[in-house]
Amino acid sequence: MKFETILLVIEVGGTLAFAMSGLLEAIRKRMDIIGVFSVAFVSAFGGGTVRDVLLDRQPLFWIQNHEYVWMVIGLALTAPLWLKTSQHQLTEKAMEFADACGLGLFAISGASIATAAGMPPVVAILMGAITAVFGGVSRDVLCNQIPKVYHDHRPYTLCAVVGCVVLLAANALGFAPQVSMVAGICTATGSRLLAVAFGWKLPAWPSHKA
Repeated sequence: MKFETILLVIEVGGTLAFAMSGLLEAIRKRMDIIGVFSVAFVSAFGGGTVRDVLLDRQPLFWIQNHEYVWMVIGLALTAPLWLKTSQHQLTEKAMEFADACGLGLFAISGASIATAAGMPPVVAILMGAITAVFGGVSRDVLCNQIPKVYHDHRPYTLCAVVGCVVLLAANALGFAPQVSMVAGICTATGSRLLAVAFGWKLPAWPSHKA
């Protein structure tokens, strides 16, 4: 499978995952259809848009592949058919899972695109983290809450960074692109899911002593 094809599959998966997380959060906030679509759209495209702007990639990925927009619209319109807003706990768990999947997929797509553009490793890692995190931050801001990445102390950005490091390390060791990408995605998504499941937390900085 060609690199471009792998990247396309990852990008579609990340877009769907983050659109789903935004959709579920907007429904939990009982927004109308415009609000639901807006949050889903920003969640799905925010991180990739910032990445493309910083890397001077034209046109933006969702403009070049405008099918993504229709995909998000379809997801928002069909939401009432497969989701009940009364199932708060189920919705919250589904949002966390979708968010973790989007985190891993977009982190690796961002790092891979930056690497292909000839960027040094540290820039590739930053691009991966920005691509993975900015959509979720935008989602939380639109939903009028402090972004989770900044206040709940469970590893989030760190998971994206570690996934990108695994990707670059696997590439440096000569693994096939497919293997490197899958390893990076599994690391980022898996570590985030484990952090949520077991309540792993990073210490406050600076630490507050009594």
